[in-house]
Amino acid sequence: MWDNPRLLNSLSGFLVGLALLAIALVGLGMLARSTLFPLREVELRSAPQQAPRALIVAAIERHGRGTFFSARIDELRGALEQVPWVRRASIRRVWPDRLEVTLEEQVPLARWGADALVNTYGERFAGSVAGAALPVFIGPAGSEAEMARRYRRFAEIVSPLGSPLERVTLSARHAWQLRLADGTQLTLGRDAAGRDTAGRDTAGRDTAAHDADSVEQRLARFVEAYGGTGAGAAVVDLRYPGGFALKTRS
Repeated sequence: MWDNPRLLNSLSGFLVGLALLAIALVGLGMLARSTLFPLREVELRSAPQQAPRALIVAAIERHGRGTFFSARIDELRGALEQVPWVRRASIRRVWPDRLEVTLEEQVPLARWGADALVNTYGERFAGSVAGAALPVFIGPAGSEAEMARRYRRFAEIVSPLGSPLERVTLSARHAWQLRLADGTQLTLGRDAAGRDTAGRDTAGRDTAAHDADSVEQRLARFVEAYGGTGAGAAVVDLRYPGGFALKTRS
């Protein structure tokens, strides 16, 4: 080895690189512990109007300490995202002594139970909105995103009826039921394929997407046939492959 110049050069280059890396790591460690670059300001660029200001300030005071290099950004982000009505927190360092904090507000799409809401991303969060005309979602835990996505499609389909969606219900067997603001009940059911309690067909395949597409088609067919009649329906059963059953208020 000692009489191989190429191998010696490679080995010396590797050792020099290793030494430089060790020096850089030591320097970074010293810099992180140094008090020469203290944080002087945490700028809150945007904050949800509904979020308790005192909780935001408390999270910043508790976790926004240290120096420019040692500030624990992840801890501060996690604490801020625990504040009610904060969906996401973005934090960046601004040289030489400042942190910029931007908070994304939860935007409610629907009510979920008595003390929870579903946001526009289909995520459940704790909160309530007094006096807001929000639809109600009733469904199994974990179905929030699916219900939010389908709510938009259902609302678009029933818009010619002139009465907005007031309630969307999804059963554990993936059967859909809607209620309009005028009191009309729409039972959409689920796909006719055999399903087990886990939401799979007899071949073991997940058929939730097929079900949802099928109920949308049934709903659209009803709206097309019934939308311009002006009759006052009370209960509509759409669980038929080629039609629907209707009970009027009269």
